[in-house]
Amino acid sequence: MANSVGGAHNRCVYGCAYRCAFGCVTPRVLRPLGRGWLVLWLLFGLGQAVHADPFDHQLWQQLLQRTVVLIDEGRATQVDYDALARSRVQLKDYLNQLSAVTPATFDSWGTSAQLAFLINAYNAWTVELILTRYPDLESIKDLGSLFRSPWKQRFIPLLGETRSLDDLEHGLIRGSGRYQEPRIHFAVNCASIGCPALRHEAYVGDTLDAQLEDATVRFLKDRSRNRLHEGALEVSSIFKWYKEDFTTGWRGHRSLVAFLAAYGEALGLSEPQRQALLDKRLDIEYLDYDWALNKIR
Repeated sequence: MANSVGGAHNRCVYGCAYRCAFGCVTPRVLRPLGRGWLVLWLLFGLGQAVHADPFDHQLWQQLLQRTVVLIDEGRATQVDYDALARSRVQLKDYLNQLSAVTPATFDSWGTSAQLAFLINAYNAWTVELILTRYPDLESIKDLGSLFRSPWKQRFIPLLGETRSLDDLEHGLIRGSGRYQEPRIHFAVNCASIGCPALRHEAYVGDTLDAQLEDATVRFLKDRSRNRLHEGALEVSSIFKWYKEDFTTGWRGHRSLVAFLAAYGEALGLSEPQRQALLDKRLDIEYLDYDWALNKIR
Protein backbone atom coordinates (compact mmCIF):
# COMPACT_ATOMS: atom_id res chain seq x y z
CA MET A 1 0.00 0.00 0.00
CA ALA A 2 1.66 3.21 -1.14
CA ASN A 3 1.86 6.15 1.19
CA SER A 4 -0.68 8.74 0.10
CA VAL A 5 1.92 11.53 0.21
CA GLY A 6 5.29 9.79 0.04
CA GLY A 7 4.98 7.75 -3.16
CA ALA A 8 5.77 4.11 -3.90
CA HIS A 9 9.17 4.12 -2.15
CA ASN A 10 7.32 4.52 1.16
CA ARG A 11 5.23 1.38 0.66
CA CYS A 12 4.43 -0.20 4.04
CA VAL A 13 6.17 -3.57 3.99
CA TYR A 14 4.34 -4.56 7.20
CA GLY A 15 0.88 -4.23 5.66
CA CYS A 16 -0.20 -1.36 7.87
CA ALA A 17 -3.96 -0.97 7.52
CA TYR A 18 -4.12 2.19 9.62
CA ARG A 19 -1.83 4.56 7.70
CA CYS A 20 -4.44 7.26 7.18
CA ALA A 21 -6.16 6.95 10.54
CA PHE A 22 -3.00 7.07 12.64
CA GLY A 23 -0.47 8.85 10.40
CA CYS A 24 1.70 5.76 9.89
CA VAL A 25 5.45 6.37 10.15
CA THR A 26 7.26 5.39 6.95
CA PRO A 27 9.07 2.03 6.81
CA ARG A 28 12.44 3.84 6.58
CA VAL A 29 11.89 4.72 10.26
CA LEU A 30 10.19 1.52 11.39
CA ARG A 31 12.16 -1.10 9.43
CA PRO A 32 15.25 -0.93 11.69
CA LEU A 33 13.03 -1.46 14.73
CA GLY A 34 11.56 -4.69 13.42
CA ARG A 35 8.03 -6.04 13.02
CA GLY A 36 7.50 -6.45 16.78
CA TRP A 37 7.95 -2.74 17.42
CA LEU A 38 5.46 -1.91 14.68
CA VAL A 39 2.90 -4.32 16.18
CA LEU A 40 3.30 -2.69 19.61
CA TRP A 41 3.01 0.76 18.06
CA LEU A 42 -0.14 -0.23 16.17
CA LEU A 43 -1.71 -1.73 19.29
CA PHE A 44 -1.00 1.48 21.19
CA GLY A 45 -2.56 3.54 18.42
CA LEU A 46 -5.59 1.30 18.23
CA GLY A 47 -6.01 1.44 21.99
CA GLN A 48 -5.99 5.20 21.90
CA ALA A 49 -8.66 5.18 19.20
CA VAL A 50 -10.88 2.65 20.95
CA HIS A 51 -10.74 4.34 24.33
CA ALA A 52 -11.23 7.91 23.11
CA ASP A 53 -14.82 8.89 23.86
CA PRO A 54 -16.49 9.74 20.55
CA PHE A 55 -18.96 12.28 21.98
CA ASP A 56 -18.06 15.35 24.00
CA HIS A 57 -20.28 15.60 27.11
CA GLN A 58 -18.44 18.70 28.38
CA LEU A 59 -21.51 20.97 28.44
CA TRP A 60 -23.41 18.47 30.58
CA GLN A 61 -20.36 17.98 32.78
CA GLN A 62 -20.15 21.72 33.43
CA LEU A 63 -23.84 21.94 34.30
CA LEU A 64 -23.65 19.02 36.72
CA GLN A 65 -20.56 20.41 38.43
CA ARG A 66 -22.36 23.71 39.06
CA THR A 67 -25.79 22.44 40.06
CA VAL A 68 -25.53 19.00 41.72
CA VAL A 69 -24.72 19.05 45.44
CA LEU A 70 -23.38 15.99 47.23
CA ILE A 71 -25.05 15.17 50.56
CA ASP A 72 -24.86 12.35 53.11
CA GLU A 73 -21.12 11.86 52.49
CA GLY A 74 -21.70 11.48 48.76
CA ARG A 75 -24.35 8.78 49.01
CA ALA A 76 -27.05 11.10 47.65
CA THR A 77 -27.36 14.41 45.83
CA GLN A 78 -29.66 17.38 45.60
CA VAL A 79 -30.17 19.46 42.48
CA ASP A 80 -30.14 23.24 42.21
CA TYR A 81 -32.97 23.64 39.70
CA ASP A 82 -32.88 27.43 40.10
CA ALA A 83 -29.32 27.44 38.78
CA LEU A 84 -30.28 25.02 36.02
CA ALA A 85 -33.12 27.29 35.00
CA ARG A 86 -30.63 30.15 34.69
CA SER A 87 -28.39 27.90 32.58
CA ARG A 88 -31.14 26.58 30.36
CA VAL A 89 -29.52 27.92 27.18
CA GLN A 90 -26.46 25.77 27.88
CA LEU A 91 -28.69 22.80 28.63
CA LYS A 92 -30.52 23.25 25.35
CA ASP A 93 -27.20 23.49 23.51
CA TYR A 94 -26.23 20.13 24.97
CA LEU A 95 -29.60 18.59 24.09
CA ASN A 96 -29.20 19.87 20.54
CA GLN A 97 -25.79 18.20 20.35
CA LEU A 98 -27.35 14.93 21.47
CA SER A 99 -30.12 15.27 18.89
CA ALA A 100 -27.60 15.86 16.10
CA VAL A 101 -26.10 12.37 16.46
CA THR A 102 -27.32 10.09 13.67
CA PRO A 103 -28.19 6.41 14.18
CA ALA A 104 -25.27 5.43 11.92
CA THR A 105 -22.82 7.47 13.98
CA PHE A 106 -24.20 6.06 17.22
CA ASP A 107 -23.93 2.49 15.92
CA SER A 108 -20.28 3.06 15.02
CA TRP A 109 -19.35 3.66 18.67
CA GLY A 110 -18.37 1.05 21.23
CA THR A 111 -21.07 -0.14 23.62
CA SER A 112 -19.64 1.79 26.60
CA ALA A 113 -19.76 5.07 24.70
CA GLN A 114 -23.29 4.27 23.52
CA LEU A 115 -24.51 3.49 27.01
CA ALA A 116 -22.89 6.59 28.52
CA PHE A 117 -24.57 8.68 25.80
CA LEU A 118 -28.00 7.19 26.54
CA ILE A 119 -27.68 7.58 30.33
CA ASN A 120 -26.66 11.22 29.97
CA ALA A 121 -29.45 11.80 27.47
CA TYR A 122 -32.04 10.34 29.84
CA ASN A 123 -30.82 12.45 32.76
CA ALA A 124 -30.47 15.67 30.77
CA TRP A 125 -33.91 15.40 29.19
CA THR A 126 -35.44 14.59 32.56
CA VAL A 127 -33.99 17.87 33.84
CA GLU A 128 -35.39 19.67 30.80
CA LEU A 129 -38.82 18.15 31.47
CA ILE A 130 -38.72 19.39 35.08
CA LEU A 131 -37.75 22.89 33.92
CA THR A 132 -40.83 23.13 31.69
CA ARG A 133 -42.91 23.54 34.86
CA TYR A 134 -40.39 24.48 37.56
CA PRO A 135 -40.84 25.88 40.17
CA ASP A 136 -44.56 25.11 40.03
CA LEU A 137 -44.29 21.40 40.81
CA GLU A 138 -43.44 19.17 43.74
CA SER A 139 -42.83 15.95 41.84
CA ILE A 140 -42.13 14.75 38.33
CA LYS A 141 -45.49 13.03 38.58
CA ASP A 142 -47.13 16.48 38.48
CA LEU A 143 -46.13 16.59 34.80
CA GLY A 144 -48.34 13.65 33.94
CA SER A 145 -52.07 13.14 33.79
CA LEU A 146 -54.64 10.49 34.53
CA PHE A 147 -54.19 9.09 31.04
CA ARG A 148 -50.46 9.58 30.37
CA SER A 149 -47.47 9.43 32.67
CA PRO A 150 -44.62 11.95 32.26
CA TRP A 151 -42.36 9.11 31.16
CA LYS A 152 -44.56 8.38 28.13
CA GLN A 153 -44.55 11.92 26.72
CA ARG A 154 -42.76 11.99 23.37
CA PHE A 155 -40.68 15.15 23.39
CA ILE A 156 -37.11 13.88 22.85
CA PRO A 157 -35.63 14.14 19.32
CA LEU A 158 -32.98 11.44 19.47
CA LEU A 159 -31.43 9.01 16.99
CA GLY A 160 -33.87 9.78 14.22
CA GLU A 161 -37.11 9.59 16.20
CA THR A 162 -39.12 11.59 18.69
CA ARG A 163 -38.98 9.53 21.85
CA SER A 164 -40.19 9.42 25.45
CA LEU A 165 -38.16 8.82 28.59
CA ASP A 166 -39.64 5.32 28.65
CA ASP A 167 -38.37 4.79 25.10
CA LEU A 168 -34.87 5.71 26.23
CA GLU A 169 -34.83 3.55 29.35
CA HIS A 170 -36.96 0.55 28.45
CA GLY A 171 -36.37 0.56 24.71
CA LEU A 172 -32.88 1.78 23.90
CA ILE A 173 -31.13 0.95 27.19
CA ARG A 174 -32.90 -2.07 28.66
CA GLY A 175 -34.79 -3.45 25.70
CA SER A 176 -32.16 -3.28 22.98
CA GLY A 177 -30.26 -6.35 24.20
CA ARG A 178 -26.98 -4.56 23.58
CA TYR A 179 -25.94 -3.75 27.11
CA GLN A 180 -27.33 -6.23 29.68
CA GLU A 181 -26.22 -3.85 32.44
CA PRO A 182 -28.30 -3.86 35.66
CA ARG A 183 -26.27 -1.04 37.19
CA ILE A 184 -27.96 1.47 34.88
CA HIS A 185 -30.72 1.56 37.51
CA PHE A 186 -28.30 3.42 39.79
CA ALA A 187 -27.35 5.89 37.05
CA VAL A 188 -30.57 6.99 35.33
CA ASN A 189 -32.29 9.60 37.47
CA CYS A 190 -36.03 10.36 37.64
CA ALA A 191 -35.64 13.68 39.48
CA SER A 192 -37.02 12.20 42.70
CA ILE A 193 -35.67 11.74 46.22
CA GLY A 194 -36.25 8.00 45.99
CA CYS A 195 -34.05 7.74 42.90
CA PRO A 196 -30.37 6.96 42.96
CA ALA A 197 -28.38 10.18 42.95
CA LEU A 198 -28.03 12.33 39.87
CA ARG A 199 -24.28 11.99 39.46
CA HIS A 200 -22.25 15.20 39.77
CA GLU A 201 -20.33 14.38 36.59
CA ALA A 202 -21.20 13.17 33.11
CA TYR A 203 -20.92 9.49 32.28
CA VAL A 204 -18.28 8.77 29.66
CA GLY A 205 -17.40 5.60 27.80
CA ASP A 206 -13.78 5.57 28.94
CA THR A 207 -14.66 5.25 32.62
CA LEU A 208 -18.23 3.98 32.46
CA ASP A 209 -17.66 0.70 34.31
CA ALA A 210 -15.97 2.46 37.24
CA GLN A 211 -18.66 5.16 37.30
CA LEU A 212 -21.48 2.61 37.33
CA GLU A 213 -19.78 0.63 40.08
CA ASP A 214 -19.31 3.76 42.16
CA ALA A 215 -22.95 4.78 41.63
CA THR A 216 -24.11 1.31 42.67
CA VAL A 217 -22.06 1.23 45.86
CA ARG A 218 -23.08 4.77 46.84
CA PHE A 219 -26.75 3.95 46.37
CA LEU A 220 -26.56 0.71 48.34
CA LYS A 221 -24.76 2.52 51.17
CA ASP A 222 -27.64 5.00 51.48
CA ARG A 223 -29.53 3.78 54.56
CA SER A 224 -32.60 5.82 53.66
CA ARG A 225 -33.00 3.54 50.64
CA ASN A 226 -31.37 0.24 51.64
CA ARG A 227 -30.88 -1.05 55.18
CA LEU A 228 -31.03 -3.99 57.55
CA HIS A 229 -33.98 -3.44 59.89
CA GLU A 230 -35.62 -5.72 62.45
CA GLY A 231 -34.29 -8.91 60.94
CA ALA A 232 -35.09 -8.07 57.31
CA LEU A 233 -33.17 -6.47 54.47
CA GLU A 234 -35.20 -3.45 53.37
CA VAL A 235 -34.26 -2.26 49.89
CA SER A 236 -35.46 0.22 47.32
CA SER A 237 -38.52 -0.60 45.23
CA ILE A 238 -36.20 -0.42 42.22
CA PHE A 239 -35.26 -4.01 43.03
CA LYS A 240 -38.91 -5.04 42.88
CA TRP A 241 -39.80 -3.17 39.70
CA TYR A 242 -36.74 -4.34 37.75
CA LYS A 243 -36.01 -7.64 39.46
CA GLU A 244 -35.54 -9.46 36.16
CA ASP A 245 -32.61 -7.22 35.23
CA PHE A 246 -30.67 -8.59 38.20
CA THR A 247 -31.23 -12.23 37.21
CA THR A 248 -29.71 -12.31 33.71
CA GLY A 249 -26.27 -13.61 34.70
CA TRP A 250 -24.39 -10.32 34.95
CA ARG A 251 -21.10 -11.25 36.63
CA GLY A 252 -22.58 -14.69 37.17
CA HIS A 253 -25.54 -13.48 39.26
CA ARG A 254 -28.73 -15.36 38.41
CA SER A 255 -30.92 -13.98 41.17
CA LEU A 256 -31.59 -10.74 43.00
CA VAL A 257 -30.34 -12.41 46.18
CA ALA A 258 -27.01 -13.18 44.52
CA PHE A 259 -26.66 -9.61 43.28
CA LEU A 260 -27.41 -8.12 46.71
CA ALA A 261 -25.12 -10.59 48.47
CA ALA A 262 -22.27 -9.57 46.17
CA TYR A 263 -22.68 -6.05 47.56
CA GLY A 264 -23.09 -7.18 51.15
CA GLU A 265 -20.42 -4.81 52.43
CA ALA A 266 -22.10 -1.78 50.84
CA LEU A 267 -25.41 -2.90 52.36
CA GLY A 268 -23.77 -3.09 55.79
CA LEU A 269 -24.14 -6.86 56.13
CA SER A 270 -21.78 -8.95 58.21
CA GLU A 271 -20.51 -12.15 56.65
CA PRO A 272 -23.05 -14.29 58.61
CA GLN A 273 -25.84 -11.96 57.48
CA ARG A 274 -24.66 -12.12 53.89
CA GLN A 275 -24.66 -15.91 54.07
CA ALA A 276 -28.14 -15.85 55.58
CA LEU A 277 -29.25 -13.77 52.60
CA LEU A 278 -27.79 -16.32 50.20
CA ASP A 279 -29.45 -19.14 52.13
CA LYS A 280 -32.78 -17.25 51.97
CA ARG A 281 -32.91 -17.00 55.75
CA LEU A 282 -32.94 -13.20 55.55
CA ASP A 283 -36.18 -11.72 54.23
CA ILE A 284 -36.14 -8.99 51.59
CA GLU A 285 -38.71 -6.21 51.92
CA TYR A 286 -39.25 -3.24 49.61
CA LEU A 287 -39.44 0.33 50.84
CA ASP A 288 -41.94 2.91 49.66
CA TYR A 289 -40.59 5.22 46.96
CA ASP A 290 -40.29 8.95 47.61
CA TRP A 291 -41.42 10.80 44.47
CA ALA A 292 -40.75 14.30 45.86
CA LEU A 293 -38.54 16.46 43.67
CA ASN A 294 -34.83 16.04 44.42
CA LYS A 295 -34.28 19.79 44.73
CA ILE A 296 -32.06 21.60 47.21
CA ARG A 297 -34.00 22.05 50.46
